[in-house]
Amino acid sequence: MNTAEILKKVRQIEITTGRLVSETFAGEYQSVFKGRGMEFAEVREYVPGDDVRSIDWNVTARYAKPFIKRFVEERELTLMIVCDMSASQFFGSGTKAKNEAAAELSAMFAFSALKNNDKTGLLVFTDGPELYIPPRKGKNHILRIIREILAYSPRGRATSVARALDTVNRLMKRKGIIILISDFNDSGYEKALRRTAVRHDLIPVMVEDRLERALPNVRALINADNLEDAGAAPVLADLSSPAFRAKYAAARAEVAGTMERAFKGAGTDWINVDPASDIYGPVVKFFRKRQRRK
Repeated sequence: MNTAEILKKVRQIEITTGRLVSETFAGEYQSVFKGRGMEFAEVREYVPGDDVRSIDWNVTARYAKPFIKRFVEERELTLMIVCDMSASQFFGSGTKAKNEAAAELSAMFAFSALKNNDKTGLLVFTDGPELYIPPRKGKNHILRIIREILAYSPRGRATSVARALDTVNRLMKRKGIIILISDFNDSGYEKALRRTAVRHDLIPVMVEDRLERALPNVRALINADNLEDAGAAPVLADLSSPAFRAKYAAARAEVAGTMERAFKGAGTDWINVDPASDIYGPVVKFFRKRQRRK
């Protein structure tokens, strides 16, 4: 997209997500995320009726009488969008590519955060972190995030979810919300996922085009590199070839299995999005599932 097309797309996303946030998502965001974080306030002497689990044993030992830690609800949270911009993010079988779906999802979460007085930041990654925009408030700041995702030209082609998560853990000193948008064409990120889920409210968003899940059985030569997150030279493949279809199906099953095991191992809920379909419905479903658990 050229500059004019990008600005037009940003404006379209602003209008669409702005309406959705006002009607639906801001309230869902408030219900699910606000009040989940607790901030240390002070240490005071224990009085009968206090929760003994709040006792600060170090201070208690120092003064030879019980003290408790008091916490207050955090009124302001930080939302960090961690967005995969590897080669496979520029694929799309419908009217939009996966990076465009990522921009729309990012806008929806960011405008919801803004409406609830929270800051939003962005980390773009491929096989390493490539762009960091520190968390801030304001509509212009969010529009910049959308524009960067749509217009970004990545240096790397592969994906490293672990390096992205390790980076965001260094950047975010306090508990926040992390929206991790990727197709997870990667491996070896399980430990990083668990570390992040312990420190933050981690929401992985799996963006996968329907054509990536199941190839059409047609006689056609394609550039197979467009369907995989690989850095190797492009390879021509016949979609009707049983050998290629079997190899591709096995590779996709491995990716899906790795991802599901990693998410379950970290204790995180996740969202599946198809850019060729409704991308907002799965997010609403996720929010309402979380609400029922509260």
